[in-house]
Amino acid sequence: MNKLYLIVAFMSTGLMLMAQTSNDPDAKKVLDAVSAKFKTFKTVKASFAYKVENAAGKALSTKTGTILMKGLKYRVSFGGQEIFSDGKTVWSYNKEDNEVTISSLDAASGTITPQKLFTNFYDKDFLYKMNGEKKVGAKTLQEIEMTPTNKDKAYHKVYVMVDKAAKTLYSTKVLEKGGSRYTYSVSSMNTTAPIADNQFVFDKAKYPGVEVVDIR
Repeated sequence: MNKLYLIVAFMSTGLMLMAQTSNDPDAKKVLDAVSAKFKTFKTVKASFAYKVENAAGKALSTKTGTILMKGLKYRVSFGGQEIFSDGKTVWSYNKEDNEVTISSLDAASGTITPQKLFTNFYDKDFLYKMNGEKKVGAKTLQEIEMTPTNKDKAYHKVYVMVDKAAKTLYSTKVLEKGGSRYTYSVSSMNTTAPIADNQFVFDKAKYPGVEVVDIR
């Protein structure tokens, strides 16, 4: 789940150099519009599909999940894993092992949280440029190619697809240096659902026999 960054092209040398030294103002306008709209939502309840591919583009697995967000709080559930965060603490639960790892938010800050995906994380962490538009059904999507400024990251490219009309995130594809590709596609989003604060805190009583690993 640390790869929750919520998610392909070969470039000429000239374009690659441009992407690494400057940001595209048109791409910034699109990203700023997505960020501004997201900040108007008090809560978010979204469903998504998560696909893993190898370097050749062969699908290795596909899973579905849900995301709840409220301010800095979030909860992500998919594939037998759950991540809870109340804005200060992060609980990472693995159903198969019946184990939860507890860390501080600072310890998890190197990952891209759901909130970072929807807001202006790009200004400090990435260089970006427009890759044009494409049609998917009735939607017009705008693709933005992003390169992390920190070359020590495990990933070297992130491709963000934005619904042009709705100004919302449609999908995010993360390319790791090892060749793996992870794609998160938003299938539905409710921005008016009431969400109680206790949804963002791991309740040990609901997981009998759970092993707790506290690394704070």
